[in-house]
Amino acid sequence: MELRINQEAPLFTLPNQDNAEISLKDFRGSYVIVYFYPKDKTPGCTTEACDFRDNLKDFQNLNAIVLGISPDSVKSHQGFIEKEDLNFTLLSDTHKETLKLYNAWGAKKLYGKEYEGVIRSTFIINPEGKIVAIWKNVKVKGHINEVKEKLEALQKSPS
Repeated sequence: MELRINQEAPLFTLPNQDNAEISLKDFRGSYVIVYFYPKDKTPGCTTEACDFRDNLKDFQNLNAIVLGISPDSVKSHQGFIEKEDLNFTLLSDTHKETLKLYNAWGAKKLYGKEYEGVIRSTFIINPEGKIVAIWKNVKVKGHINEVKEKLEALQKSPS
């Protein structure tokens, strides 16, 4: 089922890079930027992660937490964080359950071949736990600015 704006965000609990269980509900009271990406240490995913890293202060100033989710292992996330000096949480969804909950796993095409994979997606969840922004099939270049602008706009508009 497609997720919609103002819908309750599906709850999840996943291990982070330190193998600690992290639950979405733990962040009530803050905005949460949840972004789904295909694979640690690949060019597009590295660019996206570094964009979030370099803009984390801005997001924190907007009362937002950043969570990156991929099907990579906890160990892979540890290496990615160390290599790129990432300053936010990466969650491991090796069973792809959360990816599927957020419709971030599905059919993709590359060179005419269809396969199952991560659909690069970003969600903003408000302090009450509702989805307030959705991006599907994200193009990495410039995406960080779209997310920041949307977050700023959400906080300016009376709810």
